[in-house]
Amino acid sequence: MSTAEIESKCRQLRELQSLIAEAEAEAEAVRDALKRAMGDETELRAGIYRITWKPVTSVKLDTKALRAALPDVAARFSRESVTRRFCVA
Repeated sequence: MSTAEIESKCRQLRELQSLIAEAEAEAEAVRDALKRAMGDETELRAGIYRITWKPVTSVKLDTKALRAALPDVAARFSRESVTRRFCVA
C-alpha cells in the first residue's frame, strides 16, 4: 500500500470514528431520556418494546487491597499478558 493510500485510509478511519462517537453520544442521550421516563420503575412497555432497568449486584476482586494485604498470594495468582495497541495519531 502506498503512502497516499495509507494516508487516505487514516483519514477515512478518523471520519468513521467521529461518526461513531456522534452516534454513541446520541444513543446515550436517548438512553438517558428513557431512564428519566422510567423513574424508579424497573420495567416499562411501549408498544412492541419492553424496556428494563434493573439493579445488578456484582462482586469484584480488589487487587490493590489484595496485593497490600497478601502480596505473596497476589503474586502467585497473577499473570502477565502482552497485547498490541493500535493507534492512529
